[in-house]
Formats: sequence, structure tokens, C-alpha cells
Amino acid sequence: MTFQLWGAVFTGMMLSIMLLNMVQWTIYRDRSYGLYTLYMLAWLFYFGLRIYAFRDWFSPETNHFVRAVAPMGAYYIYFDFADAILDLRRRLPRFYGQLQLVKLGITGYIGLHISLCYLLPWLPGIYETSFITMRLAMAVLGVYGIWQMLRLGDVVSRAYATGTGFLLVGGLTAMFLSMTRPAEDWNAPFWQVSLTYMQIGIIAELVCFSLGLSYRQRRATVRGAVMEQALAHEREKHHRDQLEAELALRRMEQEKVEVQIRGLQAQVNPHFLFNSLNSLSALIEDDTQRAGVFLDELSSVYRYLLRSNDQILTSLAAELAFSRSYCHLLQTRHGSALRVEWQVDSPLLGRQLPPLTLQLLLENAVKHNIALPEQPLHIAISTDTNNQLQVRNNIQRKSVRVASPGLGLANILSKYQMLNQPIPTILEDAGQFVVTLPLVG
Repeated sequence: MTFQLWGAVFTGMMLSIMLLNMVQWTIYRDRSYGLYTLYMLAWLFYFGLRIYAFRDWFSPETNHFVRAVAPMGAYYIYFDFADAILDLRRRLPRFYGQLQLVKLGITGYIGLHISLCYLLPWLPGIYETSFITMRLAMAVLGVYGIWQMLRLGDVVSRAYATGTGFLLVGGLTAMFLSMTRPAEDWNAPFWQVSLTYMQIGIIAELVCFSLGLSYRQRRATVRGAVMEQALAHEREKHHRDQLEAELALRRMEQEKVEVQIRGLQAQVNPHFLFNSLNSLSALIEDDTQRAGVFLDELSSVYRYLLRSNDQILTSLAAELAFSRSYCHLLQTRHGSALRVEWQVDSPLLGRQLPPLTLQLLLENAVKHNIALPEQPLHIAISTDTNNQLQVRNNIQRKSVRVASPGLGLANILSKYQMLNQPIPTILEDAGQFVVTLPLVG
């Protein structure tokens, strides 16, 4: 294989590595991939002008300038690339500062060769001396840099140090061979041309750099996945704690409401018993037999009232059954003076309302209105088109105001308010007193 053919193979390998790197640059948007691409372009530029057909397009001065300066451009990018990958600025600040001084030296070296190649008369001795001196200085720096990178002790640093070692060996081999065979024959077998060894060193270096970058990216991906998993676990824990706190708060609020409602019911129970006993006392004087029936009904009704102490809501069906029993007690005393009608849609019997609500409204109607055989009190319990329960009675207010502790309507409104339900409406219309109760569920 001639050197010209080897050069094509070398260029193909360089382009393949560079294209793969550019794909990764597009995916990850990492600055290190951009610097790596520039680093490879610098070497392609150098060998393109130094070896291949492009060298015939330029003057001898330009070819001398490219030979001396182009590799320095690659090394200049190399320092920034090393910092981007290994974070030298933070991990090795002293070495990073030394590299900045070397970059200034490279800038001065480029300025010198601009003068030697274009401004001053051709001085081959000074040119070669500066060329070899700079190569040896970069070799010493390379050995020192390898030692510094190995001190970091991680996989990426070792890969970078190994790649730098390949470049160092290839560059020194090429330099010493070029000193023994100054006239290069590009058509000779590739192993006889000194630049071959530098190119082999560069390919080995790029392989090490690519492996190091891949490992670094995979490690970053794994670290990101672990962090994301930890964040997801933390978010889930926070959400669970928040739900538990909300549940505990709701439980406390519910317990508070239950305590308040039971307090209201505790007010109703003795009040109801007191009124019932008054009625029983009056019946005992008038009709002993009817008083016995009343007492039986009272015991049945009071059993429901005691059970309701443990309930926040009860079904409309249960409340209506209790109300019918309670109406029997009232009608035992008032007879035909009290007339009660029920017109409730069957599909609504499963709905709920606070217990003893109807008992309070029935008691309230009887307490504040005249109920006589010739002037009966009509009470209607029905459902409306809005699926609400209405309790309606004709207004026949007693001329003598009845003393009342105000438990009835206020008690009902408080229960609905504590349950966060729509408040019942109270309306007087066309001689009718109407209370509309929202049904729960």
C-alpha cells in the first residue's frame, strides 16, 4: 500500500469518526463534541494541505507555514477540549493555568513563523530550529499532561491520557524519522513515510477519545436516570404525604362536623322528649286509653331518635317512616285538627338528609299555628320538579305568641351549613309557609 492510498484510508477513518461525533453533538448539544469536531477538522486541514494535491496550489512559503503552524492550531483546540471533558479548570486549576500560558506561547510561535515565512528573508536554520524546539517542548508538555490526567484517577481521564500518549509517540516517531529522511516520497510504501506514524498515533488517539466520550455520556445518562428516579420518588413521596395530610385534615373536619351535629341533635332529643311528655301528661288527664296508645307510639319513635344520634345523614325513606309515626303521636292528641299528606316520588327515597329534620318542621308547624277541628292545620310533605323535598303548611298563627328556644329552623340550617350543602329556603307565599330542603346524593 502506497502512502497516497494509506492517506485515503486515514482520511476515511477520520471522517467516519467525525461524522459519528457530529451526530452525537446534534443529539446531546454538548460543547465538548463541538470542540472534538474542530480538533479533527484541524488535523484534516493540516494533512490536506501538507500531503495531498492541495499542496501544489500554494507557494513554498505557505507550505512551510502550514508544516510549522497547522499542528499548533490543533493543539490549541486540544487544550480547550481537555478542559471541556475533564473539567481541568476546577479539578486541576494549576495545570489549567499552565495550559493558558502554553496557548500564549503558541500564539507567539505562530507570529514568529508569519515573520519567517512571509516578512523576512528565508532563514532555513532558524525555521528548523524553532520547528524542532517547539515539537520537543510540546512533547515534554505531553508527558507532563499525561501525568496530570492520570492523577485524576477516573476512566475518562485515563482514556484521555492514553490517547494523548498515542499522539505523543506517533508525533515523536514521525519527527525523528523525518530528520533521518528529509525528502519524503508520497508514492513510497506507507511504512516508509514518517507522517504515517503520526497519522496512526492520531487515529489511536481519536479512538481513545471517542471511547472516553461515550463512557462519559453513558455515565451522565445513568446519573441523570438515577436522579430522575430519585426526583420521581421524592415527588411521589411528597404527593403521598400531601394526600395523607389532606385526608387527615378532612378527617378532622369531618369529626368536627360530626361533633357539632351530634351537639345539635343532643339539643333536640331532650326538647322532643319534654314536648312529648307534656302531650302525654295532657292525654292522661283526658283519655287514659289514648294515653296508653300514645305511650306505645312514643317508645317506638324514641328508639329511632336514639339511633339517629350516631348518624350524620339518614335516608329519606327512613325519615318519612319516622315522620309518619311521629304524626300518629300528634294526631292522637289533635285528632282531625291536624291533617298530613305525603306525595314523595319513589326514586328519591334513597336520597339523604339530616335525621329529625321533618320532625322539627312538623313540631314547628304545630307549635306556631292554630289546629282546631273547625280550623284544621294542613301539612303537606312532597317532592318538587327539582328533586327537592318541600314541607308546606297553611298559616294560622296563634294570637298568643308561643315561647320557643328557637331550635327548629336554626337547627336545620346549621346542619346543612356544616355538611357544606345548599341551605334550605324558607318562604311565605299566599298564606302558605314553605320550607324547601335539598336532598343529598
